[in-house]
Amino acid sequence: MDSQPTANLPPPGARPAVTMAVVMRKVALANRWQPWKWQLDAVLPDLGEFGTQPVCLEHDAHGARWLYPGYEVELFRDQGEGYYLNLTSATPCWFVLWRMPEDEGDTDDAHPVPVTVSLSYNEAGRWLDAGETVENVPLAPEQRDWLQAYVNEHYRPEPKQRRRPESFKAPDQRARY
Repeated sequence: MDSQPTANLPPPGARPAVTMAVVMRKVALANRWQPWKWQLDAVLPDLGEFGTQPVCLEHDAHGARWLYPGYEVELFRDQGEGYYLNLTSATPCWFVLWRMPEDEGDTDDAHPVPVTVSLSYNEAGRWLDAGETVENVPLAPEQRDWLQAYVNEHYRPEPKQRRRPESFKAPDQRARY
């Protein structure tokens, strides 16, 4: 009988997943029309020490930092290309879609609402195309290694095929304009 512990192993067929926390920063601006702005500050492993509700990490006259726990990031095989594109970019990163609540308007008490977190370049591109606010922060080396292991196991880039010039094709195979 094998004596390996099984408590930390995911169930068979389960998708790899991690739970992350999003840190948003309120930054003071030298602008008379907009005295501050919110921006993504970090994406950190959520080990459960902050509970389930947003937590103010710091607040002063220069701004604030809020932590939003509980964002599960699952890896899906059909997003393999998006993960690959993220890993092969200049700086692999976390992508966070966040919004400002509509009912609070432009008050100083309004807080951003992170909606979701992803590692897929393609998914982030779709969000941006839809007009959403998407920001990114770099992946830590151990997170990059975890994603790279998944991509190595589950994704194979399609080989590039050379396009034959139109003049070398038979007339019935040429593109019609």
